[in-house]
Amino acid sequence: MKNGDEKGVFLLSEIDELKLSKPALRALRGAGYIMLEQFTKLTEREVLALHGVGPTAIREIRLALGEKGLAFKTEA
Repeated sequence: MKNGDEKGVFLLSEIDELKLSKPALRALRGAGYIMLEQFTKLTEREVLALHGVGPTAIREIRLALGEKGLAFKTEA
């Protein structure tokens, strides 16, 4: 998801700061996920279901969540 003003300046989201592949970033942005807190409402399996998101992206998101004392939603 791009956030810009009339001058074409784009703001980085939290996920842009992670070491994710371009396909993973496109998939996450395309699904509307830009803040780490959004992943606390999703299971790892739900995020992996996005085309372009793989195990490496899940690991990076998990680490970033852990640094904030957060985690993916647990499977029911």
